[in-house]
Amino acid sequence: MRGRGRPECHPPRVTEPTHDETHGGALGSRLNWLRAAVLGANDGIVSTAGLVVGVAGATSDRTALLTAGLAGLLAGSMSMAAGEYVSVSTQRDSELAALAVEKRELKEQPEAELEELTELLQERGLSRDVAREAAVQLTERDALKAHARVELGIDPDDLTNPWHAAWASFLAFTVGALLPLLAIVLPPADWRLAVTVVSVLAALVVTGWSSARLGSADTGRAVLRNVAGGALAMAVTYAAGALLGAAGA
Repeated sequence: MRGRGRPECHPPRVTEPTHDETHGGALGSRLNWLRAAVLGANDGIVSTAGLVVGVAGATSDRTALLTAGLAGLLAGSMSMAAGEYVSVSTQRDSELAALAVEKRELKEQPEAELEELTELLQERGLSRDVAREAAVQLTERDALKAHARVELGIDPDDLTNPWHAAWASFLAFTVGALLPLLAIVLPPADWRLAVTVVSVLAALVVTGWSSARLGSADTGRAVLRNVAGGALAMAVTYAAGALLGAAGA
């Protein structure tokens, strides 16, 4: 009987490693960054492929193809970086403004804010007494951080960084754009178009599958949409380039 009672007095330590696991916001943030990187690379692939294939429809001159590809890569990557910087800066400004309001309310109405935090914890399933005790302890430890996380869904220690977002978008687009650019200028003239199309479609399979996996979506449907969109973009731009080339424009 004494041996049987030991597991209750000394529970196994299998639960201890869970403290080192990545939870909640941190995991969600990493997934968002990965998804943004995959989508940025996808944009680089499709837009640059459409551009160089369109030019290839009009001319086979390697210099013209390289110039068009580099121009598309630089313009696209800078545009992506600037857009992401502006977007994330706006988000960060909104987060800082919300934190400033919360800080002022905590200073002017501490009891009302404590009651608000209690009610928010109750909405998450805690009883009134437990929610009140938790709210009191969280407030004593760091009131602003508690309200930011529970009420606003913001981590004051991990605000979005516009420069990180801008560089990530720039690099992701550049990496994606390099594939069609190299595929159109490196092979012999007779193989350029075929190599580019096959390489781009294969890359779109990878990015479509990756984005679907990160979003827990159906991979087959995502890959089909991605490949179909890229193929359509190349077909349209090639046809336009061929028509302009035939017209001598």
